[in-house]
Amino acid sequence: MTSGSASDTGWVHSTETFGTADGPGIRFILFLAGCPLRCQYCHNPDTWHRHDGTETSAQQVLTEIAAYRRFLQGRGGVTLSGGEPLTQPGFCKTILHACKSMGLHTALDTSGHLGHLADDAMLADIDLVLLDIKSFSASKYKQLTGVELAPTLHFADVLAAKNKAVWLRYVLVPGLTDDRDEMRALARYASSLGNIERVDVLPFHKLGEFKWRDRGLPYQLARTAPPSRELLDQARDLFRNEGLKVA
Repeated sequence: MTSGSASDTGWVHSTETFGTADGPGIRFILFLAGCPLRCQYCHNPDTWHRHDGTETSAQQVLTEIAAYRRFLQGRGGVTLSGGEPLTQPGFCKTILHACKSMGLHTALDTSGHLGHLADDAMLADIDLVLLDIKSFSASKYKQLTGVELAPTLHFADVLAAKNKAVWLRYVLVPGLTDDRDEMRALARYASSLGNIERVDVLPFHKLGEFKWRDRGLPYQLARTAPPSRELLDQARDLFRNEGLKVA
């Protein structure tokens, strides 16, 4: 696998300085612009295209991160998210390597679809991968995202072979990703990998629906309700039953 040379510029959508949901502890989160997936439940369609972001130098980003270095060290770290950060592998490589040089914990939040662009040098600078497997059915995955499932599973296998720490993320959408047999199969697969530190079963929400409307995009899940507490508990139990830690 090769991701090419490190890059000194990238397209940044936004940053969050005190994130708590994208990795352990308090995180500086860098949201990069661009994504090849078109997930039906995406709450950030404003990150799909590179021009949705602002061209930014790595030095600008790293200067901002450095301002929080003492606070982040030992208490959290830096997470690269999106969009899909691996649409900009060279920029990711530059930021991640510099963050490790600062002594910061690093995380990559990814769908895994472009995992082949995360070469060995990049992976060496990543402490944790937040891997979003949106469905374990190839046909359902294609329906949900517009892309194939196979590249994500290949990336998961690569991470397992390297024993790279992974938090698996699964968004529970009633009527779409709540098939118990499919969830059970995903749980068994995840358990077999040996490097899944925890599983986050996340309830579907529509907080980003207005962004679709603002962009004149049809939102297919307008009539879909969030999962019930009972459905969430059942889904989480399916993963626990395979010996996985569920947050």
